[in-house]
Amino acid sequence: MECDASFEGAEAVESCRSCGTEVAPGLLACPACRRLVHADRLNELAATAEAAERRDEPTAALIAWREALALLPPQTRQYGAIADRVAALGRRVDAGPAPARVAEKGQSDDGWSFGAASGAAGGLALLLWKFKFVVALLLGKAKLLLLGLTKAGTFFSMFATVGVYWTAFGFWFALGLALSIYVHEMGHVAALARYGVRASAPFFVPGVGAFVRLQQDFHDPRQDARVALAGPIWGLGTALLCALVFLATNEPIWKALAQFGALINLFNLVPIWQLDGGRVFRSLSRPQRWLGVAALATAWTITEDGVPMLLMILGAFRAATDQTRPAPDRGALVQYVGLVAALSYLAFAPLFQPG
Repeated sequence: MECDASFEGAEAVESCRSCGTEVAPGLLACPACRRLVHADRLNELAATAEAAERRDEPTAALIAWREALALLPPQTRQYGAIADRVAALGRRVDAGPAPARVAEKGQSDDGWSFGAASGAAGGLALLLWKFKFVVALLLGKAKLLLLGLTKAGTFFSMFATVGVYWTAFGFWFALGLALSIYVHEMGHVAALARYGVRASAPFFVPGVGAFVRLQQDFHDPRQDARVALAGPIWGLGTALLCALVFLATNEPIWKALAQFGALINLFNLVPIWQLDGGRVFRSLSRPQRWLGVAALATAWTITEDGVPMLLMILGAFRAATDQTRPAPDRGALVQYVGLVAALSYLAFAPLFQPG
């Protein structure tokens, strides 16, 4: 993903309301008295965000707080306080709906106590939440996937990409591959929306892939890791769906789409630069990075393929040379290792044998 964090809504201010000093366009504070240029708008955003928090709407609160961050100089105390609040709200978004909150009501509409049924329902809700990427792909996110295709840039760049792949692989495989890449990118878009981050729809680069352009800064490595993981998670869902269709039909094209789609998503887990794996590694402590490398080494040992070996080598280099010391991120590590295992299995194991 690329980042374009320019703030388009800020108006040019000719003079400071407090001391009268001329303030150049683009400055966020008066150079003389340090009064915040957008103080009134910041107060409005703070009120909006706090009201959303009281309504237990963390995504709405994040949208307002992120806009506020764009209007604050990064060195101010207000900026740091809001950045901490954004991080805390991100953890609330990750936690998702708490099944226990339903049981706290105590009774159903007909007056019966939930009792043991509430425990079973809570367990089922928790299970569905843990596998939310599958449910989202099949049900809740269908509207989002269709909406993305209504964007002219996305549609026409995808059309061009299908044309490029068509010459090499045939039309149907080219279309399936482009759609697989599209679902991967929309996984990023959906995660960004949950964290209240403005972003563009996916844009395809024929022969290379696709990207989403961020329109705001992303301040929390933990949230950035979750956004990075969302792409391969949605991509895994697509590969699994293709695999199931192959097992039901024995049509070779579905096997090819499942395995090639898994390979593309696995490659995105390379822990370098702005690839998904690189952004995940930024949220991991050094011991956790070495655990990730161990998972990659295991995948290479089992598959004996060059892609897991490349991931392992680059991961080891990153773990050995990166001097940053973030707090441990157990959730990101578990998801990363799980994705490496599942995608490696789909991409390389001879699992699709016609009956």
